Amino acid sequence: MSTSYNNFALLLQGDYSAVLDGWMAAAGAASASPKARAEASAILTTLLPAIESNQTHGSGAAAWQPVKAALENLSASRAAQGTTAGNTSAFVLALKQPIFVALQKQLPSDTLALVQAISAVSSLVDTMAQWTMDAYQRSREQLIARQQEELLELSTPVIKLWDGVLAVPMIGTLDSNRTQLVMEALLQRIVDTESTLAIIDITGVPTVDTLVAQHLLKTVTAIRLMGADCIISGIRPQIAQTIVHLGIDLQSVTSKATLADALALALKRNGYTFTKTK
Repeated sequence: MSTSYNNFALLLQGDYSAVLDGWMAAAGAASASPKARAEASAILTTLLPAIESNQTHGSGAAAWQPVKAALENLSASRAAQGTTAGNTSAFVLALKQPIFVALQKQLPSDTLALVQAISAVSSLVDTMAQWTMDAYQRSREQLIARQQEELLELSTPVIKLWDGVLAVPMIGTLDSNRTQLVMEALLQRIVDTESTLAIIDITGVPTVDTLVAQHLLKTVTAIRLMGADCIISGIRPQIAQTIVHLGIDLQSVTSKATLADALALALKRNGYTFTKTK
């Protein structure tokens, strides 16, 4: 064990509870819950074996992996709660204060040893705070990615309008990821319901450019390969003009101005006739 860490290790060995209590007091409002205390305790529990391993904390050594794992759990928990990265890092940095106070009491007359011990502990806790920030960023990115997937699923429902007729009301901008999600969901529903016709309603799509048109054509092609047909509805005058201006060829695709018109055509193709009663 490095001599710079000797006194820190002795603190953890001899008065673990005092270090934990001091950390919670220094963290203030961030340590108000029992869960915060449990998270801090888990970090301290992994810290002593890592220090005693004589492996450098910045080397990525195996002995420090449990410490990183405990900090990752802390970061994931705080990210899910909506705590900021700065507050999460500050919680870890609050560990310095009780350790510095304890070291001053432990080494009242050995100034050189005190300076070395404080420097070593400060470097270690700073590194732990950096690990926490990195883990927090990864946790937030994973959380945002999951939320985006959930929003995409919610924004692209596949609705059964009639026996053999499905509809997908599109809202917002179409991109490759969303088109893939819509295609997978729609094709699966075609199989599940044995539908023969699908309506893609783009009333809620603000603009149609070349890329969006290509995505629509890919979806239509995939539907046809499944043995079903497709109607695109929601072609507003502005979108129709844009499609003509861009020279996009949608002649092979049946289109209607409204979802109601598309449904009427779909029912007619399936052999249904309707009469208006007085």
